[in-house]
Amino acid sequence: MFGLARTLQRSFAQRPDSVTVNGRELPLTIRENARATRMTLRIEPGGQALKLTIPRGLAVREIDAFLTRHHGWLMTRLASVSDTGPLIEIGKIAIRGVVHRIEMTGKLRGLAEETEIDGVPTLMVSGSPEHTGRRVADHLKRVARRELEQLVAKHAATLDKPVRSISYKDTKSRWGSCTSEGNLSFSWRIAMAPDFVIDYLAAHEVAHLKEMNHGPDFWATCKALCPRTNEAKRWLKQNGSRLFAVTFQ
Repeated sequence: MFGLARTLQRSFAQRPDSVTVNGRELPLTIRENARATRMTLRIEPGGQALKLTIPRGLAVREIDAFLTRHHGWLMTRLASVSDTGPLIEIGKIAIRGVVHRIEMTGKLRGLAEETEIDGVPTLMVSGSPEHTGRRVADHLKRVARRELEQLVAKHAATLDKPVRSISYKDTKSRWGSCTSEGNLSFSWRIAMAPDFVIDYLAAHEVAHLKEMNHGPDFWATCKALCPRTNEAKRWLKQNGSRLFAVTFQ
């Protein structure tokens, strides 16, 4: 079933603010663009929201019709992130590209610990079950900090470029950033990706210390630092939304 979330007596001028696809209600943001000549629909990273860009002054009935026509497209695209969601329901998490089963230690305190039980990679988590998501997220943050700081130091030394600071955020639209002052920022969710992808992200942002653009010289620098750059870019394009979709509840 596909439909627009609305009141029964929605006024003519009221635009939809959410879309329901197979029982899943997604927030919808509508932005007018004076230069737009047609409507464009985008699924935000993680598949948790939608963004619709429209020409200025477009009638609501045209927006409704456009969303209805794209029913099948939304179903197909959202299916790629359908197996992600609340961590507590999944019972597993990827750490550096390796799926770990989540097990509770029964202890009230202690950091989460990676181990192997009966040949299965396992993340042992302490505390109450309702705090599992937060504790797993904290573990991923520690992994991201450990891995990225080592990689950034190595790549920065190769380029002989200073790094002023490194910060970690839970961004939903980008994996990293770099300022001209040497301040680097990363999404800690990259800790769920394979090692070569984490290496690429570190190399990408460090390369910006030399080339503050995405021109040929930048990509040459990035590939010199991380030979698997092209492979990592493909991996993020195919799987990045799945990492953004995991909710730590």
